[in-house]
Amino acid sequence: MKSSFKPLPEITLAEFASPEQLLTAAEKMRESGYTRFDCHSPFPIHGMDDAMGLGRSPLGYIVGVMGSVGLLGMLLLTWWTSAVDYPFVISGKPYFSWQAYIPVVFAITVLFSAFGAFFGMLSLNQLPRLFHPVFGSERFGRVTDGGFFVSVQADDALYEREKVAAFLESIGGKNVEVVTGDED
Repeated sequence: MKSSFKPLPEITLAEFASPEQLLTAAEKMRESGYTRFDCHSPFPIHGMDDAMGLGRSPLGYIVGVMGSVGLLGMLLLTWWTSAVDYPFVISGKPYFSWQAYIPVVFAITVLFSAFGAFFGMLSLNQLPRLFHPVFGSERFGRVTDGGFFVSVQADDALYEREKVAAFLESIGGKNVEVVTGDED
């Protein structure tokens, strides 16, 4: 039975022998003008972001904004409840004695920051992703224990199946294969 979902584009996948070769391949892909490619390895490789031409992650800004929203929202709530909605003098202190609310304001700031980090990371990484065309490759299973791969999506402006395969082989890629988005 066919799914009603739009299939993901086909992907050309190539395997590399080492992290150094994968890093070099990423640099050559970027220098050649490819923009819709990804590198897969069983561990983080230092310098891969620069090699792929990736910019800084906006996640820090998301966390900062969410933390600020939590801080300001909780300060506003404590001010409203103690000074406006239910003004009550306790031991001669002013209606809004902000020092008493530091622990709860801090806790809410940390909570909102954590929510921003968690949901921001999921959104930026486009997760959860239940299926991706690379999962259709037999060899791609090695990526979790010692395989190094580059995948190029068909929606890249420079994508032509034969040219991409030849380019990946020319930069050291082995076992080049085209994987489609079909789940069959």
